[in-house]
Amino acid sequence: MAYNVISDKAQIGSGLQIGNFNTICEDVVIGDNCVIHNNVTIFPGARIGSGVTLFPGAVVAAVPQDLKFKGEYTTAHVGDGTVLRECVTVNRGTAAKGKTVVGENCLIMAYTHVAHDCLLGNRVIISNATQLAGEVVVDDCAVIGGGSLVHQFCHLGKGIMLQGGALVNKDIPPYVKAAREPISYVGLNTVGMSRRGMSREEIDIIHEIYRILYMSDLNVTNALKIIEERIPECNYRDEIVSFVRNSGRGVIRSAI
Repeated sequence: MAYNVISDKAQIGSGLQIGNFNTICEDVVIGDNCVIHNNVTIFPGARIGSGVTLFPGAVVAAVPQDLKFKGEYTTAHVGDGTVLRECVTVNRGTAAKGKTVVGENCLIMAYTHVAHDCLLGNRVIISNATQLAGEVVVDDCAVIGGGSLVHQFCHLGKGIMLQGGALVNKDIPPYVKAAREPISYVGLNTVGMSRRGMSREEIDIIHEIYRILYMSDLNVTNALKIIEERIPECNYRDEIVSFVRNSGRGVIRSAI
C-alpha cells in the first residue's frame, strides 16, 4: 500500500509511478508518465511536464526565500523529460517574474537550489550542490560544475561550461569555458559545441569573436564595434554581441 497525501484538487496525468510518503498539494498539475520517488513534496503552483523524474527529497514550488514576497500568486515549472535528483529545491516565483522555470530535458543533480524567478533553458546540466540565487538566467545546454554559487541576476549563456566550485558574480557569454578565481574566460567549450553538431567553420567564427573581445586589449565597447565591422553578419555574431551589449552585471573578463 502506498502512503501518500494527494489533494483531490491536483491534476495528475496518466501512467505515473508514485512511491511512498509523498505530498502533492492542490493547484498542482503533473503530466503523463512521470516517476515520483519517495518523500517528494510538491506545493501549490507546481506545473510539472510529462516524463519528469523526481528523486527522494525533491521539493517543487515551495514559497520563495525572499523577504519581498508577500504571498502573491506565482508558479514553478518543470519541463518535459527533466530529472530532479535527491533534495533538489525549485522555489516559486515572486512578483518580479511571476514564475520559476526549469526547461525540458534538464538534469539537476542532488542538493541543487533553484531560487525564485530563475529561468533555465532546455538541456541544462547542473551538478551537485550548486546554488542559483534569485532571477538567475541559464540558457540552453549550459553545464554548471558542482558546488557553484551564482549571484542573483546573473546570466549564464548558451552552451557554456562552468568549472566546479565557481563563484559567479558576472554574466558568462555563450559557448565559453569559465574557470579560475575570480571566474574568467579560459577558452571555448569546443567539445560541447561539436557534440551539438556545430561545424568547424562555425566554431572558428565564434573563436574569432572572442579573440577580439578578450585578447585585443580593447574595452568592451570598442571590441564590439570591431566585431561588427570584421565578422560577417550571422546568428552567432549577433547572439554574442547582443548578450554582451545587454549584460546587466557585465561579462566575465579573460584569464588568458
